[in-house]
Amino acid sequence: MAGKKIHGDERRQVILDHLITKQAPITGGELAKTANVSRQVIVSDITLLKAKGEPIIATSQGYLYMPSSNRDSMIERIVACQHPPERAEEELFLLVDHGVTVKDVKIEHGVYGDLTASIMVSNRKEVEQFLTKIQETQAAYLSELTDGVHLHTLMAQDEATLKKAEHALEEAGFLMKSYS
Repeated sequence: MAGKKIHGDERRQVILDHLITKQAPITGGELAKTANVSRQVIVSDITLLKAKGEPIIATSQGYLYMPSSNRDSMIERIVACQHPPERAEEELFLLVDHGVTVKDVKIEHGVYGDLTASIMVSNRKEVEQFLTKIQETQAAYLSELTDGVHLHTLMAQDEATLKKAEHALEEAGFLMKSYS
C-alpha cells in the first residue's frame, strides 16, 4: 500500500484492521506510512474511530485496540502512590515485575480537575520505552504537579497478583492507600 494514498472511510478501516490484527501498539508514524498520509491525519482518524465507539487507546508505545473482552478478564485496582520523579522507573519496574499492567496515571489538578494519562506498560521493555519517550520529549510526569501524589489503575489476571504488587509498593514506600 505504500505510495498509494488511502482516503477517508477506507483509510480508517485499514487503520482499524491493522490495530485489530497486530494486537500490539502501532505508532502513528507507522500507520501514516501505511496509508501514505501525515501523522496528523492519523491522529484525526483515531479520534473519529474513538468517537464511533472503537476501543482504541493511545499509549506511549503507540495505538492499541483493546476490546472489552480482553479487559473483562482482568481485575483492576486503583492505588494511591507518592514519590519523587526520580523513583518512577523503580515504581513501574516493581509493578511489572509482579505481573501487573499499569493502565494509567491520574492526578487531581487544582484547576483542571482529574487528569488521566494512559501508560499501558506490562513488562520492562515497555517501561523503558515509556521512560525514554518522557526523556526524549522532556515531558514532565503528571505527579510533578501534585508533589508526587498520583493514582495508578493496575490490572492483573487475579487478586493474588494485585495483592502481592500492592504489598511490594507498600514495602518500597510508594503506597499511600488503595481502593477498588
